[in-house]
Amino acid sequence: MPPSVVVFAPSPLLTVTIEDRAGVPDIHVHAGGQAVWQARMISTLGVPVVLCTTLGGETGDVLGHLLPSEGVELRVVHVDSRNGGYVHDRRDGDREPIAEAPGAPLDRHEQDALYEMMLREGITHGTALLGGPNSDQVIPATLYARLATDLSRNGCRVAADLAGERLDAVLEGNPFVLKVSHEELLADGRADSDDPDALVAAMHQLRSEGAGLVIVSRAAEPALALLPDGDGDGAVLEIRVPELKPAETRGAGDSMTAGVVASLVRGEPVRDALRTGAACGALNVVRRGLGTGGEDAIRTLAERVELVEWKN
Repeated sequence: MPPSVVVFAPSPLLTVTIEDRAGVPDIHVHAGGQAVWQARMISTLGVPVVLCTTLGGETGDVLGHLLPSEGVELRVVHVDSRNGGYVHDRRDGDREPIAEAPGAPLDRHEQDALYEMMLREGITHGTALLGGPNSDQVIPATLYARLATDLSRNGCRVAADLAGERLDAVLEGNPFVLKVSHEELLADGRADSDDPDALVAAMHQLRSEGAGLVIVSRAAEPALALLPDGDGDGAVLEIRVPELKPAETRGAGDSMTAGVVASLVRGEPVRDALRTGAACGALNVVRRGLGTGGEDAIRTLAERVELVEWKN
């Protein structure tokens, strides 16, 4: 079985974006949400993906036609709860929300079915990436604690891109990769400022609570990475990417996580994985489609990513 990643997508979104095309509205309908975008980027890098998700309601019916893609195998729990979605207008260049509907909460039986499926696939394939739901009401944070712990105890490496209670919960499973933004660290009270000293202190705290490789994205500023033991003995690196003019700033951190996980699954060294992940994030911002990009362009940008040891 080739190396693969199981991606946890508890409730994907139906996304409708209105663009301008020579003065005429141009409507784009896609499957979206953090985990969907990450799955797309991982498969772009040539790593097979198993996407574990739920589909329900009219939005779920449409998503069932949009989600299948090359390199991504779907595992679906059909539920009564409705998937969420949004309609955004980008005709003037900025993203203006027209309507947004969160996914409905999963009931006990739906949660159990999703949990069982994810546990089975994670143990089978050996690496799992846990993404967050589009709404805090979809599934409880405690599910992440149980899932991360049960996967890790049964030989599955867990990666996570989470915040808040879900970040706290997933630490119980000792994730080998943990990515979080500096805004999320501030909102969670894990850092008292966006000063690099405060962020690095928060990263070391996350390490002490069970995380392996810790990555903190910082919007337009260089991301920071705390290397795991054995790959630099706790060194902190500043990740400097080529300067590019953004078309869409959302999703860069999600793409970065996907690139790092895909590279590590392929057996690449941690530093090379960080370069590839940073290149995925950088390419994401020059495209309007989230989690998209070509592998050749990613490899070209990765060669220009600088890793500089951070010193306080």
